[in-house]
Formats: sequence, structure tokens, C-alpha cells
Amino acid sequence: MKLRDQLICAADAFCGATGMSKSRLSTIILSGGKRLAMIEQGGDLGTERFEAAMLWLSANWPEGLDWPDGIARPVASVPEAAE
Repeated sequence: MKLRDQLICAADAFCGATGMSKSRLSTIILSGGKRLAMIEQGGDLGTERFEAAMLWLSANWPEGLDWPDGIARPVASVPEAAE
């Protein structure tokens, strides 16, 4: 599954579970209400933006909703303690 497909799949599941519109989610995670729609239509995005969007979705994933199969769920890295 392409990265863009993973993002769209996770976004669809999130919006379906929360009732949030895709344009609102797109504004939150991609700083533009039409970006998810553009990606669905074949548009592209950089890896940094993809990773940030997926991390936001993971951190805000609805309780009780299974993460989509076949998509690696990112986990925020915890900075190592200074010694």
C-alpha cells in the first residue's frame, strides 16, 4: 500500500469514527482543507508532512477504534534522559 493510500485510509477511518469532516481534518494535519482531497486525486506530499500527519492521527486516535490493518502505527519518540 502506498504511503498516500495509508494516510487516506487512516483519515477515512478517523473521520468515520469521529464525525469530523475530511476538510477539517485536512486543515488540522496538513494546514489546508483541500490537501487530503488533492492527495486522494493523486497529489503528493513530503515524507516529513506525511509522518507528522500520521503521528497526529495516532496520538488522537479514537478510543476503542482499531487502527487500520496493514498500516504501521507511529509512536511519538520519547527523548532520552540526559545523564
